[in-house]
Amino acid sequence: PTNSVNFVTAHDGFTLYDLTAYNEKHNWANGEGNNDGIDDNCSWNCGAEGETSDQWINDLRKRQVKNFATIHMLSIGVPMIVAGDEFMRSQGGNNNTYCHDNEINWFDWNKIQQSESQEMIRFWSMIMDKRKSYIDHFRGRYFEGGSNRFGLYDVSWHGTKLNSPGWDDPNALCLGMTLGDTAEDTDQTNNIHVMFNMYWDGVEFEIPQAPGLRWYRAIDTALPTPNDIQTTDQQVAVDGSTYLVTGRSIVVLASRETN
Repeated sequence: PTNSVNFVTAHDGFTLYDLTAYNEKHNWANGEGNNDGIDDNCSWNCGAEGETSDQWINDLRKRQVKNFATIHMLSIGVPMIVAGDEFMRSQGGNNNTYCHDNEINWFDWNKIQQSESQEMIRFWSMIMDKRKSYIDHFRGRYFEGGSNRFGLYDVSWHGTKLNSPGWDDPNALCLGMTLGDTAEDTDQTNNIHVMFNMYWDGVEFEIPQAPGLRWYRAIDTALPTPNDIQTTDQQVAVDGSTYLVTGRSIVVLASRETN
């Protein structure tokens, strides 16, 4: 668990933002007739190729970037991030910029000051902080199926229904994951429940019930800033047995012990 390197983007290929903005590479400026660079980019432009004034599409792109960041930072292993992805840097759909010493490749420090960039930098900064709280105690050890004093296993997989992840369904677009704090040197209250909805519409997810614990919403990538990710003192309690997860979004619930 300590030797893996996790990444969504690297120096070759699309930037993280361009994964949400382009279906195809746009490498004409490279002078090779757009024949260089890979064609399999695993990208989706959210409804328009390249830059657009459509606010719905732009909001969806931001949400998708936040989804990438959340999955990346809540994965066990060493995260690798490309500089500029934290503020949605674009290369205009060029996925092979080795030959450019110009604005295609340059790091635009002025863009960091834009409100949209500040929103993304805030999210990345806070999700990294969440990683320290939620994931660091898993570093250096494997999941072994143990449970903590609240009855939560070190890892449990779900679909929209608890304990039914649907591994045998190739068309499944929903996944749930509970990470239980089973460390012997903690109070075992640092548990999280994550709901991934890659379906295009809202879906109701069941929430695990753990006697002695209450869930609080830490992250909901569908909500506008600053409600998309919140500090512990800002988090809202989630009562009930289900949570409606907006289409193409991720929700993270964090536990606290009830007194």
